[in-house]
Amino acid sequence: MPRHLLLQLDAPLIAFGGETIDNFGVIRDFPAVSMITGLLANALGWRREESALHDRLQNRLIIGSRLNTPVQRLTDFQTAQLGKDDKAWTTWGTPEERRGGADTYKGPHLRYRDYHAGLNVLVALRLEPMEEVPALDDLAHALDHPARPLFIGRKSCLPNRRIFAGWQEADNVLHALQSARFPDVSNAPSVRMQWPEGEGRLPGNGDRLIDLCDERNWTSGVHGGWRPVREGSFIPLLSEGAQT
Repeated sequence: MPRHLLLQLDAPLIAFGGETIDNFGVIRDFPAVSMITGLLANALGWRREESALHDRLQNRLIIGSRLNTPVQRLTDFQTAQLGKDDKAWTTWGTPEERRGGADTYKGPHLRYRDYHAGLNVLVALRLEPMEEVPALDDLAHALDHPARPLFIGRKSCLPNRRIFAGWQEADNVLHALQSARFPDVSNAPSVRMQWPEGEGRLPGNGDRLIDLCDERNWTSGVHGGWRPVREGSFIPLLSEGAQT
């Protein structure tokens, strides 16, 4: 039976980024495979320009997630008065400068960033093929001994507990999500889940199939392509727990 690595993403603020439009930073309810790739790569100490390593790890990841707590969203309104000579830090390593005529500097720089408040998410993942490096044990060790500080989506979203949450043996990702038990969901009437197509089905019409664009081309730095995933809800088990 395959072994799955469990992550618990828990923080006062979490940002599962979606499609950013202009100055609006929206979020999704479930973590993108690209975000989990970046989290693991950061723990391993990889640099952003090591795109081949990122792409390969992303292609090997088989992941699903479960919302242990209800979704509560908030929007952070950010404003800064920037002058002609002011520069902003960017993830691609080149300072961002404000361009335009003198009148463009009269108004402040405005941004709206969405966050999840107090969200707790369980992630179950495995790697295929299993024999490649890094292996699941390498990822678990890196999460407990990260090369750099870890964050969940944005640098302001610092975890408030250990991210590595143990192991779960299961036939597929869906069964891993259903079998793992944490106190956060012991009294919940139902919890929402998302998992890859081909990794299990809920009985009856308990899930729905959707196409999701959440894979990053780490060379170009943009998202593209679609992958089929399923979403559904289930009543948490009160017995079997994660194997740590």
